[in-house]
Amino acid sequence: MSETIFSRIIAGQIPCHRVYEDVHVLSFLDISPLAPGHTLVIPKEPARTLDELSEESAAALGRVLPRICRAVKQVTGCAAYNLLQNNEAAAHQAVFHVHFHIIPKPDEVRGLGLRWNPGKLGNEAAELARALSEAVSR
Repeated sequence: MSETIFSRIIAGQIPCHRVYEDVHVLSFLDISPLAPGHTLVIPKEPARTLDELSEESAAALGRVLPRICRAVKQVTGCAAYNLLQNNEAAAHQAVFHVHFHIIPKPDEVRGLGLRWNPGKLGNEAAELARALSEAVSR
């Protein structure tokens, strides 16, 4: 994996406003926040997308994300927030190192804006579910 701004932050080459750190995870404030308290949570393991991440690092992220979300809610006073994780440029990933955004939603203007274009689950559902189930079992 090529060097990213996050790998440089992990290495201590670029400063950050740390929120949390352990052996597997680093969390810090986003330098371009969508709302006050916008926090990033990243694995220290270099992985471009979530599917490339080891189960150990994924479990470490899963253990700490709820705790950091609770802290963001408490400190910002926001009951609502988004947890966002993008994979690849077509899905709006800008830094190619796995990362989660915890984005407080204090009002209609600040926070994450979202457009959702739902489709309909059709006749392919049973076959799609079977194929996905088999792939998960491998």
